[in-house]
Amino acid sequence: MAAPEPAGLPLPMLAVPGELPADDGGWGFEFKWDGVRAVAGVCDGRLTLSSRKGSDITVRYPEVGRLPDALAARDAVVDGEVVLMDARGRPDFGALQNRMHRTGPEVPRLAAAAPVSYLVFDLLALDGVDLRGRPYAERRELLDELAPAGGRWVLTPWFAGSGAEVLAASEENGLEGIVAKRLRSPYREGVRSPDWRKAKNFLTQSVVVGGWRPGQGRRAGTIGSLLVGVPDGDGRLVYVGHVGTGFGDQDLHDLQRLLTPRRTPPFDGALPREVTRDAQWVEPDLVGEVAYAVWTAEGRLRHPVWRGVRDDLEPDDVVRES
Repeated sequence: MAAPEPAGLPLPMLAVPGELPADDGGWGFEFKWDGVRAVAGVCDGRLTLSSRKGSDITVRYPEVGRLPDALAARDAVVDGEVVLMDARGRPDFGALQNRMHRTGPEVPRLAAAAPVSYLVFDLLALDGVDLRGRPYAERRELLDELAPAGGRWVLTPWFAGSGAEVLAASEENGLEGIVAKRLRSPYREGVRSPDWRKAKNFLTQSVVVGGWRPGQGRRAGTIGSLLVGVPDGDGRLVYVGHVGTGFGDQDLHDLQRLLTPRRTPPFDGALPREVTRDAQWVEPDLVGEVAYAVWTAEGRLRHPVWRGVRDDLEPDDVVRES
């Protein structure tokens, strides 16, 4: 499989939420990076970046276009994560928000001021050879031999066994968690597979925005809180709570631009009166992410905090993560 045009790049394999394997001898472990998933195709020295949904996002991250020496004369397809690091070298998903939607003339300036990194963790094809059917352990060994690192490209580490130790190291370094990958597993394009399991140090949930409530005080005239839901097994949008913290002024400005008003609530079933009293309903087509403390017995998110828009997800991608 040579590096194809954007429409031909494979959709990424996805992990399921869960516990670490009880017997981790047959598993490899990687850190979970808090960024935007991207499959990269390199052909004749030219880069194409494709999003989780298969959209061409190359123009958003021009700094990644300077390829590492290892790829100068190779054709390859790799899987990885676009991440923006903070001053301590930790992924900052909030800061990445300012880059995720940009495609205009301001992009080169933003790239120079706060460049992203492309963290590579899988090799799907090399010089016309399709590697997706080969075991994860073999793909990682080939990736380590290729060593596509340099400039804004980073080859991520992986560890055979010792999952609990890797998870502890991720927490110590302020990372989101880890992903356990079965050593013998092939790469299943576009599939959420139990052969990959993600274990988190803090709880996050993708949500669909279905409305908002007006703000007060310094937020008067703008959004005070978002009303959010998660689709159930039948595709109905179930209300899971409201989130009113974690927004910057730019977030509020962008959200008002992205939301489309509607007359009726998009949520299934009856809603609390204190919500419907002043709610402004919107089309349920915007996905965001929140951090939260716990799910309540009533199916609500307790103490949710807004982390940002997930334009790499569609509403039907959202599932409840226990």
